[in-house]
Order: sequence, then C-alpha cells, then structure tokens
Amino acid sequence: MTVVPRRRRLAALVAATLLGLGLTLADASPASAAGVGYVRLAHLSPDTPAVDVYLSSVTGAVPQQKFPAVGYGVVSKYLALPPGTYAVAMRSPGAPADSAPVLSTQATVEEGKAYTVAGVGKYADLGLRVIPDDLGAPDGGKAKVRVVQASVKHPVLDVAVSGGSTIASGVQFATTTGYQTVDPGRFALKLSAPGGASAATVSASLKAGAVYSLIVIDGKQGLTAELRTDVPSAGAAPAGGVDTGGGGTADERDGGLPWLPIGAAAALLLAVPGGLLVRTRMRARA
Repeated sequence: MTVVPRRRRLAALVAATLLGLGLTLADASPASAAGVGYVRLAHLSPDTPAVDVYLSSVTGAVPQQKFPAVGYGVVSKYLALPPGTYAVAMRSPGAPADSAPVLSTQATVEEGKAYTVAGVGKYADLGLRVIPDDLGAPDGGKAKVRVVQASVKHPVLDVAVSGGSTIASGVQFATTTGYQTVDPGRFALKLSAPGGASAATVSASLKAGAVYSLIVIDGKQGLTAELRTDVPSAGAAPAGGVDTGGGGTADERDGGLPWLPIGAAAALLLAVPGGLLVRTRMRARA
C-alpha cells in the first residue's frame, strides 16, 4: 500500500472539492481547464470603502461565493467557471446575503474567454464594468501589456519604458488601454503626468509569450503600480498573480489574497476598446 503524504492528500481533497463545485484552478494547464471561461474581480474605486463581493450563477449551476471586505486596489487571480451567466453584487461589509446590493451586474462567460469585473470611478459615480481580456499570445516572441488607470490623484498618466518606447499616453482615470506588444526583458516602467516629472517607476520583467496588466492606484504616500500576469506564457491558462510592485507603497496593502478569486458604469465607466457594457443596478446610498 502506498502512503500518500498529508499535504498531498489535502491538495487532492481541495482539488476534488473544487471540481465537485464545477470549478477548476485558473493556473491549471489549458487541457485540464477545457470547457471553462475565466473571471477575475477588482475594486478600483479610490474613495469607496471596502465591500463584500458576491459571485453567483444565475442558473444556480455554481454555488454562490462571498468575498468579504474587499478593499481598493485589490485584484484577484482568475477564477475558472463553467460557461454561463453570472451575477456580481457588492454589499456593505456584514450586510445580509439576501439584502439588496449597493451595486450589481451580470456577465456572460464564454468558453475559453476571460473577463475582469471591476468596480470603477469615484464613490459618487461608482459602477461595475465587465472588461473582456484579450489573452491571445503575442506574435514574434513578444510580450503584451496594458494599463489600468485607477489613480484619481494622478488623473492623466503617460507610461513608457524608461529611456525607451512609449506604452501608453494620456491614460485617464477610470480607463484602461488596449494591450500593446513590447519586447521581452527587464525594464523600468516610468509613470508620469503628460509633460511632467516621473510620478512612479516600476521594475518590470516581461517574458516572451506572456500577457500583463499594469494596475495603477493611489497609495498612502504616492502612486502605486503593480504588474499583474494575465497569462504567464503562450498556451497557458490565465493566472493573475502579482509579479512586482513599485511606487513606494506596494507593501502597505494586500496585493493578492490567498483564496481563489477576490472581490471586485453608471456615470463613469472603464473605457475599453471593444468593452462589454452589461446591465448594472445601483441603489441610492444613505
């Protein structure tokens, strides 16, 4: 009889439980993740307090999941989900699960496609947006990177390789750029106001075949940016883990939660080329 180590038994039990819920780990191989789409959640509203985020299948095919007290700047790893329509709801921390949400939307997940569902804008204009993520492998041994701008203190930013090419110009608050193809390698990414001094510099290691999102937020002591891996290599499943941080404040908050997904428009929306605007419901705030 073969004795299975305790840690391996626990891992097998967790995997079996996820499969029983119709879920797979987002960093699994593409073959094992066949038949699923991918969703990650984000809270990108600088002046909005932490919220409880709920994800549920409209048809009930997947049990409802709750992600408590999700704060500004938190972006999840991708959650692999069976194709279908899902509801995302934001409630005040500790509010009953059956209470009316402050904000809610629905997203239709298609097999093999990935989406980011983000709470965006200022508190007064808070909305949810479903952003289709273009995770196709870049051509010619290149890498792909885009900028998600969630800093209200620096409402317009240029992003460029220090001493090199421009990645994005004039990126406004609550918008995101399309993916740009760049050479792989280790670079310093410079974030600055148009024509102004550098606001932050991020050390970035870009790998051939990988896809990234540069998430820009307001830190306690200045601009903070994190490079998120959307896809780690050509042909791999979406990942979403943190690669690096910068701006001097990256260690002051939680850059990635231990559970599978994490949490997170009306007047102000993420402006994404080809973005999918879906039904959004907002309730009046007291």
